Amino acid sequence: MKKIHFSEWGIDSPRYWGMLAVLGSIVAIAGGAVYYMEHNGHWVTGMTNQVVWGIPHVFAIFLIVAASGALNIASIGTAFGKKVYKPLGRLSALLAIALLAGGLAVLVLDLGQPGRLLVAMTHYNFKSIFAWNIYLYTGFFAIVAVYIWFMMDRRMKAWYKPIGIFAFVWRLLLTTGTGSIFGFLVARQGYDAAILAPMFVIMSFAYGLAVYLLVLMFVFKADGRELGAALLKRLKNLLGVFVAAVLYFTLVYHLANLYGTENHAYEAFILKDGGIYTLLFWGGWVLAGCLIPLGIIYHPGLGNTRGGIIAAATLVILGGFATVYVIVIGGQAFPMAMFPGKTIIASGFFDGVNGQPMLYAPSLPEFLLGLGGVALVLLLTFIGIRMLRFLPATLSDEVADPHHAKP
Repeated sequence: MKKIHFSEWGIDSPRYWGMLAVLGSIVAIAGGAVYYMEHNGHWVTGMTNQVVWGIPHVFAIFLIVAASGALNIASIGTAFGKKVYKPLGRLSALLAIALLAGGLAVLVLDLGQPGRLLVAMTHYNFKSIFAWNIYLYTGFFAIVAVYIWFMMDRRMKAWYKPIGIFAFVWRLLLTTGTGSIFGFLVARQGYDAAILAPMFVIMSFAYGLAVYLLVLMFVFKADGRELGAALLKRLKNLLGVFVAAVLYFTLVYHLANLYGTENHAYEAFILKDGGIYTLLFWGGWVLAGCLIPLGIIYHPGLGNTRGGIIAAATLVILGGFATVYVIVIGGQAFPMAMFPGKTIIASGFFDGVNGQPMLYAPSLPEFLLGLGGVALVLLLTFIGIRMLRFLPATLSDEVADPHHAKP
């Protein structure tokens, strides 16, 4: 492989500042939505005392999970010694930090009272998986920042691989911790499953790579940089493997639930009687998020076009949001069995009322807060690549792919 030269994003200034203005406006609107919800109280949202994690949590969890997966590209180049992925590592690490920052920003602003974050940071209950995740998230920022430093500073070459391996292990722990938030919640029938931890890990691989692919293709196209077909083919085939793995874990998760009689009511709710949750499961999670992207990626024609790759990555992301929605909100919408085996005659909290979805209608401010998190991710990424040398000058096949054969 020829020597790779890195440079700042050279997009012309009017377009650059125009994009920053649009993204900044979306972030500002999200800030206004936060003020509206905090000033009036969360009764203006669609959340209730049954569904306490709404659309903002869906955005936040997706972004946090994707952050771990976005770093996977850098890890393949460093921890596994795949040279073709090494030029992609800088952007991979920057995008990982930006995604985590965007996800945590949404999460903090959806706490009900952001000032309580100080309490969470100074008083720890180590029996709570949430307390563990504070260390995992802050550690991720620090480790990836050092990882970027060692990538860009030749004097740190001896430490580049050790920090890369450490970052790879840490990101696995981070996603395991995020999945364990649900796997450890025994009160909710849709959450209490150990397989959710590894399932979130493989979901991060797929969603993070899909986001990375779209960002990579956009910034190279906007700046007129060459992105080789051979490298794109590697990335889209890798995406196909990860999407197939998500589908596999989905099948195992639901088959395991169906094996136990106690979970039959929940499975019936998600798979056929849950209204919007059933629609999002089959139409979003399975069809748009897995089957159609796999069909595009491995199609002999579509899979080799840039439009097809963009479509597949976009569908994976949309399917990812549907997946997180079904897990997070569908899991809350299914009523808790407060007294298993007993019939509740009357209750104002829907406990024990199996198979009847608790209504949750997301409000506009909730959506705006979530979209503000996405805009913040792009804002941080675009500022980073404009100010520092995160992007290879070219990723043509002759430069990037050591096994490229000239025609």
